[in-house]
Amino acid sequence: MRLTEKLALAAMYQMDPETGHSLAIKALQMGLTPKSGPVTTERLKTKIAGLSLPNPIGLAAGFDKNATAIKPLLQSGFGFIEVGAATPLPQSGNDKPRLFRLREDAAAINRFGFNNDGADAIAERLATRPKTGIVGLNLGANKTASDKAADFATVLKTCGAHVDFATVNVSSPNTEKLRDLQGKAALASLLAGVVDARNGLDRKIPIFLKIAPDLTSDELQDIAEVALNAKLDAVIATNTTLSRDGLKSADRDQQGGLSGQPLFEKSTRILAQLSQLTEGTIPLIGVGGIASAAQAYAKIRAGASAVQLYTALVYGGLSLAKDIATELDRLLAKDGFASVAEAVGTERHLWL
Repeated sequence: MRLTEKLALAAMYQMDPETGHSLAIKALQMGLTPKSGPVTTERLKTKIAGLSLPNPIGLAAGFDKNATAIKPLLQSGFGFIEVGAATPLPQSGNDKPRLFRLREDAAAINRFGFNNDGADAIAERLATRPKTGIVGLNLGANKTASDKAADFATVLKTCGAHVDFATVNVSSPNTEKLRDLQGKAALASLLAGVVDARNGLDRKIPIFLKIAPDLTSDELQDIAEVALNAKLDAVIATNTTLSRDGLKSADRDQQGGLSGQPLFEKSTRILAQLSQLTEGTIPLIGVGGIASAAQAYAKIRAGASAVQLYTALVYGGLSLAKDIATELDRLLAKDGFASVAEAVGTERHLWL
């Protein structure tokens, strides 16, 4: 990490976390952040769901909720980014404070509640984004919607023409009854609506599904069946957890979703189980607790074709994306893999 980045992070730690995050977005918009461009080598180049990525290190949804910093984020070393979540109507989200740093645990708890500017405003920004680089959108539902399932299709119809993939997010713990949509029948119906909306677009983009880490074996089996039947293009495993096992920080009992280091093992086990259940027929994207190339590599060897970061950036800075991609290339070479694809799932059995 560069000295300037260390100093900036130290200053941010003196602020309210949400204020600090807003300043990070402003710094990106002002060009005060890394501009290395996506790290790439022949070994790191990755194909997933028909998308060609320069490297498999992605930015998870939630960092750039309103699609206001796409260009600088694409220049920060990531192979792809995901913005949002977007809902049909603007909403302010839950009451503040709603973001908590757990520094002793290298973690965070958030209960934002899909605060965003709404699909129309986000679509306008996406329409002017750089045409190079892979950009996806996380689809959400309004808190007050009587038919939350329909909201996902609505956002896709509004924004779908301007993104390279869309993710159905039914796994956030911060919108009441949202996780209920992970049930087998509800999820199948919701996805059918989203796929219909996607098929109505001029350009057929991949549809991903983001799942929770707090699923039983039976629930995970149901999701695997639904994903296969719906012919989804990828599954993102996982969102934040409601578990608080082993936390040390003072804010450990705050309500919301826990992300960061404590999530790594739990999310990787779900990832490996899903890889086994789907027998590698659906690409998986590993998320949860990745803060190093070794952890990104572990997710890949557990069954992920690509990975995403977010909370680790709070502690490692934006240069972390470049550092992880560069070191991942070295790890792949060391083990004799000519590509990321060759390494996918090679140590899945260690996580089952």
